[in-house]
Amino acid sequence: MENQIRQPIVTVCGHVDHGKTSILDCLRSSCVQEGEAGGITQKISFTSYPMNQLKAACPLIGKSGIKLNIPGFLLIDTPGHAAFTNLRKRGGSLADLAVLVIDINDGIKPQTAEVIKILKMNHTPFIIALNKIDNISGWRNSDKDLRSAIESQQENVKQVFDERYMTLIGALNNYGFDADLYYNIDDFTKQVALVPCSAITKQGIPELIMMLCGLSQRYLTEKLKLHKDAKGVMLEIKKEKSTNYIEAILYDGELSRQDEIAVASFDGEPIITKIRILEEILPLCSKFIPKDKVQASTGIRMQLIEKENILPGMPFVLYKNNLNEIKEIFKKEISENIKTEKYGIIAKADSLGSLEALLVLLGEKNIPVVKAGIGSINKSDVISAKANLEINELNAIIIGFNVDLEEDAKEILQKNIKVLTNDVVYRLIDDLVDYRKEKMNEIEKRRLMSLATICKLRVLPQYVFRNTKPAIFGVRVEGGKLTSDLALINSSEEKVGRVKNIESEGKSVSEANENLEVAISIPGVNFERQLKDVDFLYTDIGESQFRNFKKNKDLLSENEKKILMEIADIKRKKRVDWGA
Repeated sequence: MENQIRQPIVTVCGHVDHGKTSILDCLRSSCVQEGEAGGITQKISFTSYPMNQLKAACPLIGKSGIKLNIPGFLLIDTPGHAAFTNLRKRGGSLADLAVLVIDINDGIKPQTAEVIKILKMNHTPFIIALNKIDNISGWRNSDKDLRSAIESQQENVKQVFDERYMTLIGALNNYGFDADLYYNIDDFTKQVALVPCSAITKQGIPELIMMLCGLSQRYLTEKLKLHKDAKGVMLEIKKEKSTNYIEAILYDGELSRQDEIAVASFDGEPIITKIRILEEILPLCSKFIPKDKVQASTGIRMQLIEKENILPGMPFVLYKNNLNEIKEIFKKEISENIKTEKYGIIAKADSLGSLEALLVLLGEKNIPVVKAGIGSINKSDVISAKANLEINELNAIIIGFNVDLEEDAKEILQKNIKVLTNDVVYRLIDDLVDYRKEKMNEIEKRRLMSLATICKLRVLPQYVFRNTKPAIFGVRVEGGKLTSDLALINSSEEKVGRVKNIESEGKSVSEANENLEVAISIPGVNFERQLKDVDFLYTDIGESQFRNFKKNKDLLSENEKKILMEIADIKRKKRVDWGA
């Protein structure tokens, strides 16, 4: 077995609507007998693509004279978000090679950018399927080889093609990658290959397959050597009727139905279990067939004796009564990639790979995480977020990638704890960044308003409840916020006094916001003599307070800015120029 090599594992990834699924279906269906094709485009986790069928799909392999030793490919068919690019095994990425699908007409989109970052972080070699060339206006399909087909396009069409692929090369350069069209590259270890193609017309698909074969044969042979002991990664837990099955990738070694396996858990204690049923995926098909023994690389389905607490994305290995050794391996593997801080938000995801990808992307935005886990957002997560409120309300946030909020967690959720969920990782990150920015502005505004408050009051002379000692009368908050002990002036900049009490609907309150009508009491004021003909009252703020507000005007509403300028005009009339 030591001299055997396994199938390379290939992940196909890309931005939503750039044609990832179409490229996958194109690769899978291109050599299937008629009548079988219907089953292969169903959503499955992986596809086995044997070499004999590869050669049938790609005549270029035979024509090239290249001798291929690889037994085929195992294509990982998972949702198109960045997290699945981060499926991990011991020592790096689960994928030996990736195909990044980019729409030549759209270029690099947010999801593409995230995939590129994950591939770079994992040192995963990749090629780019430059899809949808047929959408270039005037593009002519041709039976010629791809290079000749490109060169034979009309001059104006060729110019558009050149501009678009050159723009992409420039964009990739910003991520630290040197890229070019595959036929211009001499050393594929130094440059990323672009393969123009169309999943609709099939143009460029044989060249894409040829590139995968050539790169695997030339650069991955040592990496593909097969070892004895089974190693794999759990992908999904699926339920069929009343039975739970686990779909997994066996990426090294040999696994027998009589073997025991150890599965990593999030709490550090491996789950030791026997295999009740072992099945292997059929080539280019969504069906599984029972097996006594399977060999990597392959997609498998298992029914386990111990199935509780097994989570997607977790590694598993052959168990040989070596529990302590396995504990150390799993501990290192998980702790290397799940790093948390002393303070931060709470992050949850649907699998280990998803969680790792999420943490990478949060780290890029300098957003700390205090607690990270796999599975639904639960009561414990809400309690952790509640504890954050007392330390820093900016961290009273729970984000969930591809997970839901459990019912018992909803019951104890407070208004000031924010829960954000999404099944597209870049949208989740964008929502989080926007919310934190909004929250920071809110916190800063509260701090600013605690030092001095902007307020404009309309005096309601029809509601005078006491003329003096103290004067009690009605006002309407035209803008800003009215608070107890607020010093007020009139429009002639004459000091009126400080608000002692605020009453709303017969109850004493500490503050009143815009548009509210309340009663206020001001000691030392005679309403009849001082306020009978006054329409508006304003906050009495000093010059330094005014300049502080002006400096932070982005935190103020348009109405608050207007009131601030009115106060400045009042001061200016008294020959106090604040440079408003």
